[in-house]
Amino acid sequence: MSGLKVDVPKFWENGYQIIRGAYSPEEVQSFRDGAYASLGVAGDLLSRPLLRHSLLDGKMVDVARKLLGKEEIVYAGDSSFTINSKQHGYHKDNADRQDQNAPDWQGRYTILRFGIYLQDHSRHTGGLNLREKSHNTVSLKHGKNIYVRTRPGDLAVWSLRTSHSGNGSLLQFPWWLDPTPEMKGKYPKWWREAKPDGDRIAIFAALGLDDAHHDRYTEYLKTRAYMCDAWRKSVYTDETFALAEKIGLKIRDMRREIEGDVTVGQNAAWKPIPY
Repeated sequence: MSGLKVDVPKFWENGYQIIRGAYSPEEVQSFRDGAYASLGVAGDLLSRPLLRHSLLDGKMVDVARKLLGKEEIVYAGDSSFTINSKQHGYHKDNADRQDQNAPDWQGRYTILRFGIYLQDHSRHTGGLNLREKSHNTVSLKHGKNIYVRTRPGDLAVWSLRTSHSGNGSLLQFPWWLDPTPEMKGKYPKWWREAKPDGDRIAIFAALGLDDAHHDRYTEYLKTRAYMCDAWRKSVYTDETFALAEKIGLKIRDMRREIEGDVTVGQNAAWKPIPY
């Protein structure tokens, strides 16, 4: 157990939480070094020797257990890192993004997105935007827009149903305003705080329960070309499985699951799946 403090009721109320100081400066530097060294290496985080510890150190698993209230946490190959990503604009990551009557919106949703931002966004622009309480509606307009002021070492976690956007803007004037993504370019550049020095690096992973929501999410991911391509290149060692078992993380080996299935990976963009 990592001993990280998690406010469970607040997470379920707001749809996200920032866990301060989850990683030491040395761990943050290790993640940054691992990201640089892993450029050109195919696959998810578990298949990258210098980044697999982001999932196997037990911190994300511990937080997931506390938030979801179950011991067994499952991972299905949905993880990545980015360096200077340009992603911008509110979106949701769950399968049923536009239909409030679809299965994703029935009952408590049990898949979490974790994000580690490896540079300062408490005083610098370029961080994460979230809409508070947006995890209870398909609307991308609902919920207070928040620029998440993460510091190196913080661990962010949000529901896949929570509306979020990358590369947000932190303003030095008016300092009390968090601009929405669509406001970018509609105010003087000097209003914005500077970007942090160096490259913008972030690590992402999805963890959840082995339940109907998980099954539906993986069935949706099987329709996406980028995800199936990543799965095919994600080869796990026996040591990786042993380390995951030690921390109580169940790995669903999607590379083997889709092997030989010519029906997967047909969609380049999001499309709804039937129910």
